[in-house]
Amino acid sequence: MLSSTSARLLLDEVKSEPRSRLLVGVSGVGGAGKSTLLDQLEGHYRAAGVDVVRGPSGAHPRALNGRGTVLVDDAHKLNDSALTELHSVVEQRDLNLIVAYRSWPQPPALLRLARTLERYHPSVVLGPLDREAVTMALAAAMGTPPQPALVTQVVQLTAGMPWLVDRIAGTLTDSVSTLDLCPVMDQIGYDLDRINPEVRELLLTLSVGFDLSGQIPETLGQRSDEGVDALIAEARAAGLILPDGRQIPLIEKTVLHATPLYRIRNLQRSLVTSYPVDRGVLTETARALARSGLKDDRVAESLRQAGDAVLTTQPSLASALYGEALDAGADELAIAARRAQAAAATGDLEVATGLLDKLFAHESPPDLTRASDVAAAVWAQRGMLVRSAEVYRWLGTERAGCSAALAGVAMIGVGDTDGAEGMFSVGDCDGSRSLSTVAVQLIGQGIRDSITPAADDALPSLTRASDVMSASGAVIPLPDYPAALAALVALHSGELSIADSILDAALERGQCGSVARPRLLLLRAWTAMQADRPERARAAIADATQAGGGLVQRDELLLRAIEVGLARRADDVPALVLAWQRARENILHAGVDLYSLMPFEELVVAAARLRESGRLQSHLAQAWDLLTRLGEPPLWSVRLHWSAVQAAILTERPSDLAPHAAALVRAAQHSHLAFVLAAAGRAWMSVLAQSFEVTAVETAARGLASVGLTWDGSRLAGHAAARTEERKDMARLLACARDLHPGTAAAAPSAPAEVKAATRAPVGGIRDDTGLSAREREIARLVLEGKTYREIGETVFISPRTAEHHIARIRSRLGASNRSELLTLLRVALEGPDVHGEWREAEQPEQTAYMRR
Repeated sequence: MLSSTSARLLLDEVKSEPRSRLLVGVSGVGGAGKSTLLDQLEGHYRAAGVDVVRGPSGAHPRALNGRGTVLVDDAHKLNDSALTELHSVVEQRDLNLIVAYRSWPQPPALLRLARTLERYHPSVVLGPLDREAVTMALAAAMGTPPQPALVTQVVQLTAGMPWLVDRIAGTLTDSVSTLDLCPVMDQIGYDLDRINPEVRELLLTLSVGFDLSGQIPETLGQRSDEGVDALIAEARAAGLILPDGRQIPLIEKTVLHATPLYRIRNLQRSLVTSYPVDRGVLTETARALARSGLKDDRVAESLRQAGDAVLTTQPSLASALYGEALDAGADELAIAARRAQAAAATGDLEVATGLLDKLFAHESPPDLTRASDVAAAVWAQRGMLVRSAEVYRWLGTERAGCSAALAGVAMIGVGDTDGAEGMFSVGDCDGSRSLSTVAVQLIGQGIRDSITPAADDALPSLTRASDVMSASGAVIPLPDYPAALAALVALHSGELSIADSILDAALERGQCGSVARPRLLLLRAWTAMQADRPERARAAIADATQAGGGLVQRDELLLRAIEVGLARRADDVPALVLAWQRARENILHAGVDLYSLMPFEELVVAAARLRESGRLQSHLAQAWDLLTRLGEPPLWSVRLHWSAVQAAILTERPSDLAPHAAALVRAAQHSHLAFVLAAAGRAWMSVLAQSFEVTAVETAARGLASVGLTWDGSRLAGHAAARTEERKDMARLLACARDLHPGTAAAAPSAPAEVKAATRAPVGGIRDDTGLSAREREIARLVLEGKTYREIGETVFISPRTAEHHIARIRSRLGASNRSELLTLLRVALEGPDVHGEWREAEQPEQTAYMRR
């Protein structure tokens, strides 16, 4: 197989014009295909009737009568007289001369001949085979096209050296998909046994890891630099090392395979010793030594240092380096916390947890602060921030160091303000001013400010923390990511555009690595949902879940809440039921903390709509208790109060609404969002009481949209449109609803009754028309009562089989996939709250009082 374009061009030249005079040199390493090229040239000449003599010995021009071609192989082996005689052929005009030789040795006579030939024709240099040539060589040997993976493996092993490719090809059959290297190495080992012993020693030196750029091993120490250079030139010319002096992988494997282990280990230790003390880590050399099985403390320490250097920027690489350090004999306990940090930073929480469990089982575990940070971060991702706070309480202020701010963030997240203040009092982290440390301090400052009544400084601090963390490029263990916390504060403040901007910047700069990306994307989806951009939300969800590794429990709950919110805003009852069922299960896996309140703000409204509020009772009680312990911070509590107001409206429970309405009014003194929500609450009450001003309702609706509650504002306007008798007011409110949430309200109808029909679905989210016949509705109510097929049949005078048929059709029409979904959908369809009905005056004293505030 020809390895170069110049060789193929030479063959084409001879084939097309065999009688044109040709003087050319062919150079290449051993096994590069020089002899093969001469064989093919000889065939072309003889086919054209041109006489040929073949060397290296006996290739005398006088053996030819008239025009002919002299082909000389291995010219580097000829003596000076033979080379001088070949030189004379150049002067004979009726003879062609093609001389093949290696690059070493090159005696002066050969050099003169090569230079003379170059004046007549550029030299043909044969080098390694490219991928296409390797594929063709393997196909010729196998009789069938090889698999691409096999070609890749052969190219990597041989570096394209033709003689090695030939050795592998000789062992292949048409059924081979992977290589068995044992017979190949046996054959190559036989070849290597016949080469110069000193070259073989050089190959062993390179295979062990010496690159000859520093000290040379004792086995080569008797040679001068010139002597070593000569050995390298000989090995290169023989095709045993690459032109740049690097080892060929298959040669390396063969040499190590054929060398006694004790010799390899002695050389490896000599290699480690040859590195100066001040040279630092051995890097790739140390990795190769560890992978080969060498146990050496110096190698282990070098790999540990290399892992430390990339731990916060390339955790996957750090994890591999620590694993190799263990292979080289590193103390498993000493690097356990580092390995756990690397595992957690790549999303492998199970490995991180396993390492930490073993570490904490010791009485005096090393690297304790790092281990605590990792443990706290893992617990937070699992949705159990309360455990994170417990880890930091156990660590204590004396050992917290630079992690004190993180401890304070975790403790505030679970309502422990006293513990948080103790951690924040630790101080300035021993003066450390790295970017990631500054970011951590800003996180602590921002979260601390967020629970104050005004909380004006919280968002600026967290935004700066996000910027600094992104600039650091670091991936460190955190209770939550700076961009996520900044976005949460922005969303709880009604600043959707700011939240979106923070998240976009963090995602673009890869803040906290790939492990943070799903959470940041889900927060982007939440922001898009609030901004009434469902397609952007779904795209962000797809990006967050496409990795296939699954989400952590904290983020899984957020995802399910987004799915619920999207279904509720689209008025897709079957999708809402399915999303709620998935969310209901995820709620069991995650606890309640300050940074996970947002999903519950959506779920509490959906639960009220589906008559399943009881399933959230325990979690909501924990949420209110948490907020109470934090002093009811307006920034974190206002949105949940608003959700509770919406839930009270949906469930027609006036007594549940009053305390939340009062809380919004109190918070309005410090919070713009609370001010807007309080005004919206008054507008809602006036609409429900059928005593409202269109301008006030429209202002309240647009105010809701301005703080990220676009759908809520549209719902308010649509609801009011259904309760006004004035056509122009109706059209104005419907236009407002359509403007805020396109598709919420239909075009202005011709009568108030039609307005109610058009707005009923978006306002309450429940369709009047379930698509069921009167008989199916009757049977559906009996299903809700828990009756069996037989009991239903006896009640409506049909057979049990007919009852089963009716229920199957009901299930199909409602899109229920199982009995649980069917019962939920039937409750929504037949027992849903009538938010348009008249509220009796006796039922709304609290609402009336709130409306008057």
